[in-house]
Amino acid sequence: MKTNLFILVFTLASLSSYGQTRARDLGIPFKGETGEFNAITDVKGVEVGYSTIISGEGENIVGKGPVRTGVTAIFPRGKAKKFSPVYANWYSLNGNGEMTGTTWITESGFLETPIMITNTNSVGVVRDAVLKYYVDNDWYKGEDWWYTYPVVAETYDGFLNDIYGFHVKEEHVLEAINDAKTGKIKEGNVGGGTGMMCLGYKGGTGTSSRVIKVGPKEYTIGVLVQSNFGAKKNLTIAGVPVGVELKDTLNYVYKAPPKSRRQEGDGSIIIVLATDIPLLPHQLKRVAQRIPLGVGLVGGRGSNGSGDIFIAFSTANEEAFNRDDFATVETYPNDQLFPVFDATVNVVEEAIINAMIAAETMEGINNNKAYGIPHDLLVETLKKYNRIKE
Repeated sequence: MKTNLFILVFTLASLSSYGQTRARDLGIPFKGETGEFNAITDVKGVEVGYSTIISGEGENIVGKGPVRTGVTAIFPRGKAKKFSPVYANWYSLNGNGEMTGTTWITESGFLETPIMITNTNSVGVVRDAVLKYYVDNDWYKGEDWWYTYPVVAETYDGFLNDIYGFHVKEEHVLEAINDAKTGKIKEGNVGGGTGMMCLGYKGGTGTSSRVIKVGPKEYTIGVLVQSNFGAKKNLTIAGVPVGVELKDTLNYVYKAPPKSRRQEGDGSIIIVLATDIPLLPHQLKRVAQRIPLGVGLVGGRGSNGSGDIFIAFSTANEEAFNRDDFATVETYPNDQLFPVFDATVNVVEEAIINAMIAAETMEGINNNKAYGIPHDLLVETLKKYNRIKE
């Protein structure tokens, strides 16, 4: 069954680059000042790339599709820097998920690789392809002995994607890596977020940024989310119980066909936070621990079937990693961390909502369908609560 509600999806607001509507285009209010692109790429040097894999329709035939999946690549200092570790740390709200390489990040305090995000069953092939990329591109810049633990995270897209068909290949990993760039980036049904759902609607990839000032200095915090979590009844936008308000709207959409065992609230969310603030690993752990507060603002509850895993890194202190000699680093005072924590919560909230606003209705395996949140009804609801003025 189709509906005309979604035909009007792009008539309510100005369009960003790539022809995508973002939350602020609809008038949704947020706290804080954004960077130029309102994206993780506002942190200087950060590059993001995607491989989006979409093919087939109808009944699922394992190995043939339909396919609704992809890969996302994030380079903290860009591909050209090659091996250039950054201080980092991570945090898990609920561990029903995977992010490889994190034990060494905790132990060493450094992220030595790009961060890759894909679907649950493709973590292994993505990890192996990244290792091969290192060899083929001299990632370690001439070193004849090295070891590395690629960071690969996942969320589950098996409601829409032939996830047991293992459609992500080395070529897709390389496509995402080669696509990585600074500037404006796509959101919604792209990269690893292609087949994801969020809070009862279509989810996927989203991003946002905040600029904060501490004394005379100005810093940037940016996040990228792969959003695939939550129950519709908990969806909250700008403090409004949107999920409750829209509970009877297109109710048939949320009744999964018999071939799906997905339960309401199942799914996961991966969040990557980048900043140019000179934070040490223990401080980045503290920042990562505040990320779930932003997830909670939109309705996340860390359900049993959800892998909610977060990583934070700082591009400051570029010369901190040294195998042979002492390094001098700049440190940020703990007493000045509150604005960082506050901005973290706000930027995460907006990135998740951006993912949902950009995501379009998608039909996948066995005609399972995830609908994009209806922009017109969302705006109407927010106006009802005076969050958007007439």
